[in-house]
Amino acid sequence: MIKRNNLARLISAIAFVLLSITCSTPVTYARDGIGIGGIFGEPTGVSVKYWLDRTTALDAAFALSLANNNPFQFHADYLIHGASLNTNSSEAKGKLPWYYGIGVRVKNRNNESNLGIRAPLGITYLVSEVPVDIFAEVVPVLDLKPNINLNWNGAVGLRYYFN
Repeated sequence: MIKRNNLARLISAIAFVLLSITCSTPVTYARDGIGIGGIFGEPTGVSVKYWLDRTTALDAAFALSLANNNPFQFHADYLIHGASLNTNSSEAKGKLPWYYGIGVRVKNRNNESNLGIRAPLGITYLVSEVPVDIFAEVVPVLDLKPNINLNWNGAVGLRYYFN
């Protein structure tokens, strides 16, 4: 369980990082259509992503949680994409932006729903020649119901975009 003082520090640190990152210069990355694929790790299941504009997107997963025999997890995030990590490479076959965001998670545990706030941080490789992205992320999750706990998600995945 997280003490109230530590919770305030965690929320302040996340807000500071998100504000600092938001001040960086955006680059355009948007894909057309909706991306559907798989997410593997914690959780494992179906991943969906929809670009709202050139740098922001919504993603969601309908998945099985492998931790503590929790069978189902749903999460949805609002993502902001930063600068590409491979902008200096002339041989790159795609772009490699990092991203961060905020979202929610609902997880079923022993016939009781857990509700939490997610703060994903990851990278995604947008392949130039085909409508595919490959991603990896780590996500602190602050569960608020039924108890306040700090947990972690981490996964890799692949999505194909349909126009």
